[in-house]
Amino acid sequence: MSKPSILFILTSQKSMSNGDPTGWYLPELAHPYHVLSPVASITVASPHGGEAPLDPSSAAAFSSDEISSTFLRDHSSVYKTTVPISSLLGKASSFAAIFFVGGHGPMYDLSSDPSSLSLVREFAEAGKVVAAVCHGPAGLLNVTLEDGKYLLDGEEVTGFSNEEEKLAGAQDKVPYSLEDELRKRGAKYVKAEEAWGEKVVVARGGKLITGENPASSLAIGEAIKRAIGA
Repeated sequence: MSKPSILFILTSQKSMSNGDPTGWYLPELAHPYHVLSPVASITVASPHGGEAPLDPSSAAAFSSDEISSTFLRDHSSVYKTTVPISSLLGKASSFAAIFFVGGHGPMYDLSSDPSSLSLVREFAEAGKVVAAVCHGPAGLLNVTLEDGKYLLDGEEVTGFSNEEEKLAGAQDKVPYSLEDELRKRGAKYVKAEEAWGEKVVVARGGKLITGENPASSLAIGEAIKRAIGA
């Protein structure tokens, strides 16, 4: 029996509004990859293709995390050889799920990338699993469905909170508040009882899965695994 296929989406954005380096956040790729790579075939894409930028602060913060350090040592090709998102348009039927890795980068490019928005719509309307963690839900903000409604409208969703952004010292560096924008799209925003707590939300009949923060990275991998029956 062949493995299901999952599409991971990474940002191509290298810097924040103030010039600080950014990109995708290490455990938010490493942990789901650790859970899903044994049971699924994984394709990794980004807006530009090629090497997707790793947020250097995440590599430093998680240098003692075994799963993250093993990923960097053994699986660097995963993020250094991404395919352009545009090359996957029309191919949602080949995958069981699409997953947006977090980091501040997605707030800049994935929230407005036309190919990414079209691809998510494809997945959603084909009944595929759509998932995102931390700032990854930025890639879902502007996705509209055939009826013109936002994908997130009326759905319970989580993502990096205003409180966590403030505690991270990034509230003045980001282009917008992810929590506020999720609410503006009609999402029913929820979060963990305490900042940095693990929180994964499953909505849209099991087809929409979101995680709040880095601490939710392993759990969202497990949730995706359950959702695709792997």
